[in-house]
Amino acid sequence: MNFKKIHHIAIICSDYARSKDFYVNKLGFRVKQEIYREERDSYKLDLTLNGEYILELFSFPEAPVRPSYPEAQGLRHLAFEVEDIEGTVLGLNQKGIETEKIRIDPFTRKKFTFFEDPDGLPLELYEE
Repeated sequence: MNFKKIHHIAIICSDYARSKDFYVNKLGFRVKQEIYREERDSYKLDLTLNGEYILELFSFPEAPVRPSYPEAQGLRHLAFEVEDIEGTVLGLNQKGIETEKIRIDPFTRKKFTFFEDPDGLPLELYEE
């Protein structure tokens, strides 16, 4: 096998409009394409970050909730690399997004912290 990179990550939202606002207007993702699939009564939103396609948001009626936080089986968290973690945290906080205290990874000595999307999906900031 010859994997090149991760193509995208898909997230099913409980409130599509709220999640679209969060990822686009608060985190700064750009909309590549938005499709309404009538047969599924579902939206699919393709988002880019720095010109790279990376995230899909879906709306599905009556999707089950995440069983627990954060140690449920499956995706544990989604991490974003940042250059200035303090500045990024300040920007998120100014938009009403709460973040945990910035910590230092004991192995890499890099700074990181966590916050949540509107559905409680754990998101990480990691200073490279």
